[in-house]
Amino acid sequence: MTATVVCGWDSSEEGIIVEYRTLGTSGAVVSTYALGTMTFGSETDEAGSHVQLDRYVEAGGNFIDTADVYSAGGSEEIVGRWLAKSSARDDVVLATKGRFPTGGGPNDVGTSRRHLRRALDASLQRLGVDHIDLYQLHAWDPVTPLEETLGFLEDAVRGGKISYGGLSNFTGWQLQKACDLIAHRGWSRLVTLQPQYNLLVREIEWEIVPAAQENGLGLLPWSPLGGGWLTGKYSFDEEPTGATRLGENPDRGVESWHRRSRNQRVRDVVEAVREIAAARGNSMAQVALAWLVDRPAMTSVILGARTLEQLDDNLAAADLHLAADETAKLDQASDPGAADYPYGGPGVTQRGRPIIGGRG
Repeated sequence: MTATVVCGWDSSEEGIIVEYRTLGTSGAVVSTYALGTMTFGSETDEAGSHVQLDRYVEAGGNFIDTADVYSAGGSEEIVGRWLAKSSARDDVVLATKGRFPTGGGPNDVGTSRRHLRRALDASLQRLGVDHIDLYQLHAWDPVTPLEETLGFLEDAVRGGKISYGGLSNFTGWQLQKACDLIAHRGWSRLVTLQPQYNLLVREIEWEIVPAAQENGLGLLPWSPLGGGWLTGKYSFDEEPTGATRLGENPDRGVESWHRRSRNQRVRDVVEAVREIAAARGNSMAQVALAWLVDRPAMTSVILGARTLEQLDDNLAAADLHLAADETAKLDQASDPGAADYPYGGPGVTQRGRPIIGGRG
C-alpha cells in the first residue's frame, strides 16, 4: 500500500507548495520532504542548523529525522534546543533512530532491550521531549533475537514513549520476518522503512520495495541525491577537491569518486538528469528529487543539506512532478540491469499471470 497525498498548501511567501502524505498506514501526516539532520553538529554548526530548521518549517515542512549517533548525539541536542525555543514543536513530527554504538562497552550497541532502553531515554533527554513520534531501528542486529527487539518497541508504544516504530537499512527478508512476527504477536504495526534510494541505487526495487508495499510500510529514502552526484557538481574527469564531501574524501562510502566516475551507468544517469533539468529550467537536484518522490510506496524523501542555499534549492522541488516521458527517460538511464532470473525478464514473467484458463 502506497502512502497517499492528502493535501497541498501554499505555505510561504515564496509560494512553495508543500504536499502531505500519511506516515505509512498510520494516521499521522507528514510533508513529502523531511529534513534530515545528519550534518548538524559536524558539517553544519548549531546556528546554521537552526536557520535550516526555521526555513524548513516556514516552507510548510513538518517532519524532522535524526539519530542518536549523528555527531555522537550532537544532532539530537541541536534539534532539542531548537524545539525548546520554537513555536512549531506541536506541529513537528519527530523521528530518531537507535542501534549503533553509543559507548565503548559491549552493551552499548545493538537492539537488545538493555541498549535500546538506554538509547531511547538518552534521545528523549537530548531532544527535550517526553515522547518521539517515530523511533526506528537503525539497522538489523544479528545478535539480538528479533522478538526481544520488537517487544521493546511494543512496550515503548504502550508506555507512551514513542508513537510508532520503523526500520532502517533492513533487507527484504528481514523486513518480512519482522512484520510476520508482529502480526503473529498482535503488536503495533511498523509504519516505515528508511533505505538508501535514488536514481543510482535502485536495487531495492527488486525485493525491499515490494516487501514494504505488501506490509504497508512507507519509504523514507536517505541519500536521495546520491551523495551529490545527481546535482552535477562532480566532474567525471577530475578528482574533486574543496569543501564538498567527496572533495574532502574522494573515496567516501558508497559514493566514492574513483568507483562512480568510471561507471558508464552513472554517467548516463547524470546526463539524463542534466538534460531534463536544462529543458525545464530546474536544478538537477530538483529533477532527481521529483523522480524519487513519486516512486511507489513513497512517504517522505529525506533532505540533507550543509547550507541554507542547498536546502532552499531542494525545497523548490516540493511542487515539482515530472511528466511521464521524463520519468521514462530517467527510468531507462538508471535501470540497474537485473539478470533474467529472478529479478528480470523470465523471472518477472513467472511472478504474474493473466486471469484466463490454464493451458492454451
